[in-house]
Amino acid sequence: MSTTVVNADDALKELMDGNRRFMEEHQKHPHEDRQWRYSLTEGQSPFAVVLTCSDSRVAPEIIFDQGLGDLFVIRVAGNVAREKVIGSIEYAVAHLGSKLVVVMGHEKCGAVGASLGTDETEGHIGAIIQAIKPAVYLAKQMEGDLLTNSIRNNAQMVAEQLREAHPILIREIKEGGVKVVSTYYKISTGEVELL
Repeated sequence: MSTTVVNADDALKELMDGNRRFMEEHQKHPHEDRQWRYSLTEGQSPFAVVLTCSDSRVAPEIIFDQGLGDLFVIRVAGNVAREKVIGSIEYAVAHLGSKLVVVMGHEKCGAVGASLGTDETEGHIGAIIQAIKPAVYLAKQMEGDLLTNSIRNNAQMVAEQLREAHPILIREIKEGGVKVVSTYYKISTGEVELL
């Protein structure tokens, strides 16, 4: 049931190697067989947490060429981190032993795109947009494409928010070898870029 990944650096290397296989169309499709699936009935020990968007074009297990039990994936529009999301990440780190947390924004993110405007939104969508607005504000001060810069800023700001989350994540980063990184997934090429 365990993987060979034991620390954050190894976990990041495994993800980036898997992404390279995905881009080159040489996927291994690991941990999909019956014996592996059966071993997971005893529990799970995902080596990484991936917080990413709910967008149907963004599937971490496929993008990183990983299998069942390898990743603890949390998907929410705009990869925003509110209380329940942070609690889910804390669970994976404190109880499942995950050493790497990846915040993955992506090209052409609709939630971030909706945050560029000034229109009021109905329902609970407004809460997502309000969480993204600081990234948009910062992007408006930058040169380059507003949407792309906003997406990148948002991933970096969410990663920083997680690094400062008390009490569990900040402690595990300082004492437990946990790392939080931000990335940008290019739908057009399949590449995941470290930010």
